[in-house]
Amino acid sequence: RVIVTEIDPINALQAAMEGYQVATLDEVAHEANIIVTTTGCKDIVVGRHFEALPNDAIVCNVGHFDCEIDVKYLEAHAQKDTVKPQVDRYTMKNGRHVILLAEGRLCNLGCATGHPSFVMSNSFTNQVLAQIELWTKKDTPEAYKLGLYVLPKRLDEEVASLHLDKLGVKLTKLSSDQAAYLGLPIEGPFKP
Repeated sequence: RVIVTEIDPINALQAAMEGYQVATLDEVAHEANIIVTTTGCKDIVVGRHFEALPNDAIVCNVGHFDCEIDVKYLEAHAQKDTVKPQVDRYTMKNGRHVILLAEGRLCNLGCATGHPSFVMSNSFTNQVLAQIELWTKKDTPEAYKLGLYVLPKRLDEEVASLHLDKLGVKLTKLSSDQAAYLGLPIEGPFKP
């Protein structure tokens, strides 16, 4: 069972509507066998949570730098034993153990050999299409000025389209009448 903790009421409602329990970490730490932080914020799992966790609870981070999990608290208040690289087991003063992955850093990078090749293919395809976009628009009225840009939606959709076959996905195509009704080009982009 997954329990979601959330600060955003819209995200909390979405999680609840998907069937997840939404609670605070203070309320559920005592029953959390695995905690995965994905917040991009600091001080998400702190001392009081470590003290409440069940024995051998696993704590890891995939959201941000190592400030989401208060590793300094563990270092100061528990005995550390390295199980293997990127896996540390802390013995708390209450006798329970907390297993910390990747020293509180991004475990999807620290505990793996990298992202799966399919994820990398999506990322690299995005980068290549962005470079092509920049190159083909240079010296035109549509040239990009120096700055930070979001990849145009049509390119996001192209990246997705290029990877669908590998997943066995078959897209429904709009008819010209449907496209006209929606006010969209048949080939997209389909969202702003």
